[in-house]
Amino acid sequence: MKIAIDARCLMEGRRTGVEEYLLNLILNLLEIDTKNEYVLFLNSWKNPKFDFSVFSRFKNVRIKRWRVPNKILNFSFWYLGWPHIDKLAGGADIVFMPNIIFGSVSKEAKLIVTIHDLSFERHNEYFSPKRKMWHIFINPKKICQKADKIIAVSSSSKNDLVSFYKISPEKVMVIHNGVDDKFKIINRNDEKLIKIKEKYDLPYKFILYLGTIEPRKNIFGIIRAFNRWQKKAEISGDEELTKYKLVIAGEKGWMQEKIFREIETSDYKEKIQVINFVRDEDKEYVYNLASLFVYPSFFEGFGFPPLEAMKCGVPVIASNNSSLPEVVGGGGLLIDPDKPDEIYKAMKEVLTDKKLREDITKKGLEKSLEFGWKKTARATLDLFNKA
Repeated sequence: MKIAIDARCLMEGRRTGVEEYLLNLILNLLEIDTKNEYVLFLNSWKNPKFDFSVFSRFKNVRIKRWRVPNKILNFSFWYLGWPHIDKLAGGADIVFMPNIIFGSVSKEAKLIVTIHDLSFERHNEYFSPKRKMWHIFINPKKICQKADKIIAVSSSSKNDLVSFYKISPEKVMVIHNGVDDKFKIINRNDEKLIKIKEKYDLPYKFILYLGTIEPRKNIFGIIRAFNRWQKKAEISGDEELTKYKLVIAGEKGWMQEKIFREIETSDYKEKIQVINFVRDEDKEYVYNLASLFVYPSFFEGFGFPPLEAMKCGVPVIASNNSSLPEVVGGGGLLIDPDKPDEIYKAMKEVLTDKKLREDITKKGLEKSLEFGWKKTARATLDLFNKA
């Protein structure tokens, strides 16, 4: 069987959710499957920023790259329904699209699409006018209707597909994402921990948020909960609690300027540190250095960061909505993201109750072991074979 994988999302070299998903999925598929032939379909006028030689050790994969300007190719996909990705890849039995993107497939190939979330349907207010227009043109509902099979990365996303797009439940298979093995508890004597602490100028004790800096992630709620934390600690005279700082790390997203204004108006802004970019190879060390990880997002299709933190042995506080109860489960404290007071109380409980903190850390680590990329790859390969 010949499987064409639309790998265009890797071209820019970023490592956000979709890129992380596809890279780990491809590597693990190639590790476990030596029978089928894989073709990675790429297109860009510019040279890719991602090093595709990472796949060169596998004999059953090849890269098919086109150099058509993306705007022209996307317009042709959208307006003409042509060319077909399976044909551009040299012929394929299956075309796998790891996310919603402009594309077209002939009737000779089966189309399998991964849906990470329908946040643009549930929370349209968190998207820029440009992104809203993009979703109108690309028409995710039409893509889902055309697909022969759909992979949903969580039951929450599957339920949304059935609810919003009226997709038959039998057409959608839930295959959870994995979590990289590099995320683990690191010995406190590891010299690199000190180097990473110095590299990012991290405080000795801190509460961490790591993810895109945008309103959908509810960073406002974290800041307001932290403000209350500090004020209460000052009033009570608890010097130990006032030593904790807040670190907000991640790439800037849409409407991020409102978040920075919130920080600037905080009475405790000198205790709030923003790191605009954490290198992928440094993330596990940053997690390990944190005292607590907070992720009160308003909506997640899956949610990598809390799972990564749990695997690093960090106690986690997350929202009780969308996919997060499914991913975090009993491995963390779940709160209502609309109530900063709940976030504050959970933060205080975890950092002042040693037994609770140890219990959450243990359960979080156990829960994180349920998610692995080999498991994700095997389930995906099984779906390919059935299709």
